[in-house]
Amino acid sequence: MNGTAFSFAYQPIVDAEARRAFAFEALVRGPGGEPAMSVLSQLQGDALHLFDRDARVAAVRLAQRLGLDCLLSLNFMPGSLYSLPDAVDTLLDAAETAGMSPATVLLEVTEGEIIHDARSFAERINVYRARGLRLAIDDFGAGYSGLNLLADFQPDAIKLDMRLVRGIDAHGPRQAIVRALIQACDDLGIEVIAEGVETREEFAWFRDRGVRLYQGYLFGRPSFEALAAPIWP
Repeated sequence: MNGTAFSFAYQPIVDAEARRAFAFEALVRGPGGEPAMSVLSQLQGDALHLFDRDARVAAVRLAQRLGLDCLLSLNFMPGSLYSLPDAVDTLLDAAETAGMSPATVLLEVTEGEIIHDARSFAERINVYRARGLRLAIDDFGAGYSGLNLLADFQPDAIKLDMRLVRGIDAHGPRQAIVRALIQACDDLGIEVIAEGVETREEFAWFRDRGVRLYQGYLFGRPSFEALAAPIWP
């Protein structure tokens, strides 16, 4: 880890229908809770991929000590599959040691990181998905190949880009786009997570369209080295 000191904050992803935490996303922080860039800016190249692999293991171990009883959502750099072929095996070994099954791990990758070689990525990651590992595409709608990914490679979930979510209750064009995405995901059996929800009005719009999974300040901010109970509006 090249001596880089770090820890994690955990933010809830909630199931508003069941009124429970669906998952907690592990977010890199400095050892005293400093922003992620205070850590990541120290790394580049192979060191960044090594950190990416080892940080996930540390996030699993800390979540287990904190008493995690739902899914754990972890950010993942697809390049790790190529530069560090043991990256996912190392994660799943750590999860098993912590008493977690692969089905309780949700890997988040951004749309733009996959599109350069979606076929190769799908072939590699599907080996682990067959063992139960879950995959989400983060920031969906921010890139240019989201619909192609849904057609060629169906994830378990998408996290809508916050720019689509923000103020959607008063923005007709966003509403039309997101309604179509919700319908497509429903047809394909893909969960939709509305990320960045901050107002009751945004929440109400998505709730009325059948969305049940949310992440955002309305339901809870990241808590440093803690699994804070969700807030219910």
